[in-house]
This record gives sequence, structure tokens and C-alpha cells, in this order.
Amino acid sequence: MDMKLELVMIPVSDVDRAKDFYTGIGFVADHDACPSEDIRYVQLTPPGSACSIAIGKGITKAVPGSVEGMLVVVDNVDEARDHLVAAGLDIAPVEDLGWGKFVFFSDPDGNEWAVQELPKP
Repeated sequence: MDMKLELVMIPVSDVDRAKDFYTGIGFVADHDACPSEDIRYVQLTPPGSACSIAIGKGITKAVPGSVEGMLVVVDNVDEARDHLVAAGLDIAPVEDLGWGKFVFFSDPDGNEWAVQELPKP
């Protein structure tokens, strides 16, 4: 039996601001729908990922900015950092933690992300 993680909810306070942020760093906007006045559902996918994120209104009870530990893996963290800086993020230099090289950033609400380059075998 397969059990695939395909969607993670990210709570945000301003859906349009968050959508602009995530598409600005390269996430693909897959879906944006308002099935009612109380619900707006936006699905975004990092390039090359099998897992997407969902932001919106009325889709989660989690507090905006409360997500920690979101991680995406890249082949080259230096290139990823350059891409994020070019997109307007102010982030610290790459850190080599021994079990990978990392850069860290937060979305406008404070949801925390890490970008990891795995160690070479």
C-alpha cells in the first residue's frame, strides 16, 4: 500500500500576499478557487516536487506563521540561495551542518522553511 504525502497546509493571514511571495520564489500556482465566501483554496507546488502546499481562507484552523520545519531539497544550495536573494529575500549565508548544507527563510507570516543540499556520497 502506497501512502504519499502530497499536500501540506500552510496557514497565512493574507492569501494574496502569500501567493505573491510563493510564486515570486518559483512555486507554481496550480489552483486558486473560492467555492464560497468563507473558503479560498490556493495550491502551490515547488518546482520538481511531488508535494504541494495549500494556503487560503477557511481551510485550516492553524495560526498563521505557526509552521516550522518545512524543508525542500535542492542539488545546489548556493544556487538556490542566489535565486531566493534575487527574488528579494534577505537570508543568511549557506550553513554547512555536516548532514547537509542549508539556508533558512520565512514567508511573510513567519512560517519557517529550510533549503537543504544533501551531502555528496
